Amino acid sequence: MNLLLRVLALATVLLGSGCASLSNAERDRAEAIAVQARSIQVDCQRADRCAQDSPLRALAGRAFTESTPEQPRHYATLLDEGEGALVARLNLLRSATRSIDLQTYIFDKDDSARLVIDELLAASRRGVKVRVLIDQLSAISDLQILGALSGAHQNFQLRVYNPTFGKARLNYFDYAGSVLCCFRRFNQRMHNKLLVIDDAIGVVGGRNYQDDYYDWDREYNFRDRDVMIAGPEARAMAANFDAFWRAKRSVPAERLNDVGRTLLREGVPVLPPATFRRPERVQRVSAEANDMEFITRSFVDTALPVASVRYVADLPRKHRREKADAPLAGQHVTEPQLDALIAGAQKEVILQTPYLVLSKPAQKLFRELRKRPQPPRVVVSSNSLAATDNPIVYALSYKYKRRNMRELGFNIFEYKPFPLDAPVDYRNLLPDPIAAPGGDDDGGRNPLIGGSAAGSNAGGGSGGDLAVPRKQVAVHHPRTGSAYQNARERRRAAGSEVETRLLRTETRPSFLGSKAVNKPLPVTRKGARMGLHAKSLVVDRRIGVVGTHNFDPRSENYNTEGAVIIDDPVFAEQLAESILRDTHPQNSWTVAPRAKPPVLSGLNYSVGKASEALPILDFWPWRYATDYEFKPGPDCPQPLPRQDPAFHNCYVAVGDFPEVNVGPKWLLVRMLTAFGAGLVPIL
Repeated sequence: MNLLLRVLALATVLLGSGCASLSNAERDRAEAIAVQARSIQVDCQRADRCAQDSPLRALAGRAFTESTPEQPRHYATLLDEGEGALVARLNLLRSATRSIDLQTYIFDKDDSARLVIDELLAASRRGVKVRVLIDQLSAISDLQILGALSGAHQNFQLRVYNPTFGKARLNYFDYAGSVLCCFRRFNQRMHNKLLVIDDAIGVVGGRNYQDDYYDWDREYNFRDRDVMIAGPEARAMAANFDAFWRAKRSVPAERLNDVGRTLLREGVPVLPPATFRRPERVQRVSAEANDMEFITRSFVDTALPVASVRYVADLPRKHRREKADAPLAGQHVTEPQLDALIAGAQKEVILQTPYLVLSKPAQKLFRELRKRPQPPRVVVSSNSLAATDNPIVYALSYKYKRRNMRELGFNIFEYKPFPLDAPVDYRNLLPDPIAAPGGDDDGGRNPLIGGSAAGSNAGGGSGGDLAVPRKQVAVHHPRTGSAYQNARERRRAAGSEVETRLLRTETRPSFLGSKAVNKPLPVTRKGARMGLHAKSLVVDRRIGVVGTHNFDPRSENYNTEGAVIIDDPVFAEQLAESILRDTHPQNSWTVAPRAKPPVLSGLNYSVGKASEALPILDFWPWRYATDYEFKPGPDCPQPLPRQDPAFHNCYVAVGDFPEVNVGPKWLLVRMLTAFGAGLVPIL
């Protein structure tokens, strides 16, 4: 009966979506059309494929020269700034002499994504073998673009991972059908993000290919992080990519039902011309990618020689149903490695994750740490409700604040939507220049991120306003024109730079589809805001991890993930400083227990704890903890840990959801808190 219901559901979905499967013969014909249309012309006959000279590629060569089989040599560069991370990628693509392997979860068609597509096609025309592997759920769904890329060049190949119902573009019938017929398979996503050049240098981290990962969106951008690794471990990255490339779930774009139907009907479409929303910034980063002095200064001079590097990543086998005693059952590679690092901590664990939702094994792991005679300090940097791109996930984080703090010992910092000291060129975010009379050099007040100086408050709820120090706004940053000029150009761009139909969040369950509930909530101020998306870990200031794993149940059970583990104290300290910068009062609120009321505090705690334990009906309104803003003064010169006796003298409570224009969304968060515990395994 269960099988019959699934078959009926699948038939309903296919009829409702109007996309019956192509026959094998039709797929073969579509593939033949794409193959025959591919250009065989190669623009360069040189052995190096006319690759651009690159200090980064030279750094990789140096690493190989200095390496021995017994002692490999690597250089690691943290990519904290969004636009800089795009420049580094462009430079690497232009430096390729043999191969480019690109693997990602989200691939848009906006300015940054189109810029990368054009570079990939240019490399293929130079003679470089280019392979692009994208997950189907949140990547390119434009059939004209996919059809054009499938027939672009013999050196360019595009595959789509785990295409639901064999399609590139999904509709609401597909989302509904995924719940009924194939929920688990639909949610098994390839979340790996990887770029490997010539098997010599690779980039791993949280960034996808979309404007909001490179500080280019005028409404919402991600505070993210990558690490660039030059040296022999890039071969391990390439080998892992190859395993995904050859997996059965990786389907050539031309063999998808809807793309194939397009090819059969009209042949290979012409790639739509690039229509950049902001051509001046495209020109800027393109020029920087060609500027060898800029590349050296930004990415080579900042590279660290590191002692030990490992790339750990799941394999497609993780998505198979296998018996527990089968060899390599499940291929859960990343999670056990990260768990072992945390379990081995002696003094400190610094964790940064956009979605603080813990699985039962993760809870057990941190409880064991907490039981030690001298438990390590655990610092967690995560999103506030105002900053998160996924309020559904935040609701579960909100529900378990008491447990995370009281039982697991977490020191939690929630990222602000308008951080004052983020690694970003703030003129990419400012909607308008707001300066004091007399211009930028009068020594007066400086622009406020996200809104007018009048009544604006970066602290999130208390009176007064905070000016941004000029050195943080970087008004005279050498990479851009005047703030006034940028603001004028921004005003010319009509509407949002976000593809509103794109499913940008990486953690939604399938049945929520593209509902507006997945979008960031409205906030109390105007301007481009930010949300955390970085996934990083530092253990004892000795081991640093940068990758794609969100340290949540979805990353453990559904997604495939990858991470770079670097055992080197200098690198670990640099990564720790980067994360702790995000926890500074300018950038985050501190989560702490509320001041105890004079009466009935014990009863309130007990009832709240009991209500929290319920899978439903958790309606107790007086939560254990809330967000606090640091208020410096003569008696409070430095931020304090929440355990300090003077904490409540130096911090002011700003509410559970500071800077959120709550309205009816408050009810949504409370309902999810009350009823959403069952969603934890898929969030």
